[in-house]
Amino acid sequence: MTRASSTKSTPTSQTAQPSPVSMTEPEVAVPSKPDTVPAPKPKRVRTGCLTCRERHLKCDEGLPNCQNCKRSNRKCKRGVRLNFIDIQCQRPPYLLPPTHDWKVTFQDDSREIASEYLGGFERYHAPEPEPKRQKLNAPSLKYNYGQIAAPIIPHQQLPRHQQPYPNSYAESTEALYQNSTGQPYNETAAAALASFSEAAHGVKPSYGQSVLVPPEQGQSSPPLDDRTEILYMQIFVEEVGLWMDSMDADKHFSRLIPFQALRQPMLKYALLACGIRHLTLVNPVYPEEHALDYYNKATQLLLKSLQNPDRDSVLCATAATILNVYEVMSEKALQRMNHIAGARALIKECRWDATATGIGAACFWLNVGLELFSCLHFNWGVAWDPDTWGLDMTMTPQQVGGNEEQWTHKILWILSKITNFRSTAQARFQDANVHAEQMRIHQRQQQWLGLKQFCDRWDKCVPPTMHAMGYVPAYGASAKSSFPEVWYIKRTTIVARLFYNTAMALLGMMHPLASIQPQTEEEMREMRVYHSRQICGIVAHVKDRGVASASIRCLAVAGENLTVRREQEEVLQIFDRIKQETGWRVTFIHDDLKEKWGWNEGLPDYNALSSTSTYYSPTGSSAPSAAPTSTPPRPKYPVGIVNPLYKNADFSAQNPPYQGNYVPPTPGPGLHTSTHMYGYSGLSNL
Repeated sequence: MTRASSTKSTPTSQTAQPSPVSMTEPEVAVPSKPDTVPAPKPKRVRTGCLTCRERHLKCDEGLPNCQNCKRSNRKCKRGVRLNFIDIQCQRPPYLLPPTHDWKVTFQDDSREIASEYLGGFERYHAPEPEPKRQKLNAPSLKYNYGQIAAPIIPHQQLPRHQQPYPNSYAESTEALYQNSTGQPYNETAAAALASFSEAAHGVKPSYGQSVLVPPEQGQSSPPLDDRTEILYMQIFVEEVGLWMDSMDADKHFSRLIPFQALRQPMLKYALLACGIRHLTLVNPVYPEEHALDYYNKATQLLLKSLQNPDRDSVLCATAATILNVYEVMSEKALQRMNHIAGARALIKECRWDATATGIGAACFWLNVGLELFSCLHFNWGVAWDPDTWGLDMTMTPQQVGGNEEQWTHKILWILSKITNFRSTAQARFQDANVHAEQMRIHQRQQQWLGLKQFCDRWDKCVPPTMHAMGYVPAYGASAKSSFPEVWYIKRTTIVARLFYNTAMALLGMMHPLASIQPQTEEEMREMRVYHSRQICGIVAHVKDRGVASASIRCLAVAGENLTVRREQEEVLQIFDRIKQETGWRVTFIHDDLKEKWGWNEGLPDYNALSSTSTYYSPTGSSAPSAAPTSTPPRPKYPVGIVNPLYKNADFSAQNPPYQGNYVPPTPGPGLHTSTHMYGYSGLSNL
């Protein structure tokens, strides 16, 4: 075989090796199909890389890096990128949120349109006539309060409704309504009121709109221009509103409602009445008649509004709450409780409870706080069951500060439960046998332990900002005080701590087994004395006048547990200081404490000349005529009952408040389940 032939027959990858039989035949190249043949690719690249797309190259879609990126040593970027041809760089349109006074009304014009066609009007039913209401004779409005249950407490008759005062709010005569038993319409009185309303305002007010809706932007109510009214309003804001807002984070009564009073005469007169009432308590130079005059004006406007079914229930409830505060500040509070049940009933009408916010929460907590103070004094049960307040009592340890008002509400709830527990301490089974008495004691012990756990849990879980900022024991405190110096920063924290120590002191007085177990009795004595001294230490060194008013009842509970004469005398000094700063009449508390301490039983002659007599004297003199034995005995009220002042505080009760003047409101925007009620939703802008 030649070299050429051997070279020619060498197999390659392109030809098949011939068999020995066919070596003499000419060689024919037979192509063979490789095992891996790439599938044909589509013309358009679907999953190419973004790098090739930016370079306007066709990508081979290789993974993880395509060939173009490998050759050019570029980063093969992957992802999805969409092209939008029409791009607008403008803010998209949006709908403005509805304002507080935004309303939707539907007007049916179908009858009017159908009447233009032949026989069209006859297809509709005859419209039902609106019920007509008789109008009141304005000078004949009277107020008739119902009698409350035991104890029978005399009421002071509200003033007869007279012609409007020169500065009073003139309402439209269409707003005066009366039920079917009312008096006939008086044309003369209506004409006089209509002329006065048009002359004073030019436009008659409509009850269809909220009387608490703030004016349009750019319009502001004129400020007070009377120097006397400015003084009274300043006193309310700086003195009375302080303790009214002690549990309100937004300070509605001292910061927000005064601005609403510039537009609402009912609120204005109520605030002025409280302001001048405080002045008359502190300085007798100011006559009490001025306060009573403003009180009567506010009451007349409130009674007139209650007869209008389209009234603003929020305004009425707020005004009644402020008038209730005026009555509490009066000399004889129990003889002037015309609005105490009415304020509670109006609060329930607005469906305000512990879940309320805004002005609803402010009125609710102030109202239940005032009831709690009266129940602590008379040993009554709270009429509004705390279990129905709707308060979330979940307590978890707090690591940061804040929400002090919510924790104040929780301890107020606990103190109310303890007050109800104390009011039932005297209950006994009529057939008092040994087994029944043991069951009763066991049941009360379980209740006592549950209340004690509530207090301990609250003290453990409160925020760090509700703990004492400073504490100096009694032996290291000022030589003028027998109590430790306890310093808390925030006002609501001080009130909460007063409630907590009062609750613990009351629990120390009510252990069911203390009378039969000497060791338990000694532990309870130490417990109530310790917390009583804490209360006295807080009040003795506090500088906030807004706390002094709320601390009176807590200090009275603490004073009952003190046995050291020096501490007892200092408690009386603290009460005198509170009386001088706030004007509260606390002389009856002096009498109660001295009776519990046994000071009135066979006092030696040297006690008449002691420093305590000087502290007790309202005028600061030590004359023997100021001895407590000369004070006539006060009437005793039954204990262990549900608070009779609030027992019928509901318009659905048998003897409801505001009888003869109350008309149920029309269901509509005047009643709200949410508690940023209309009219007050704009207060945050003030």
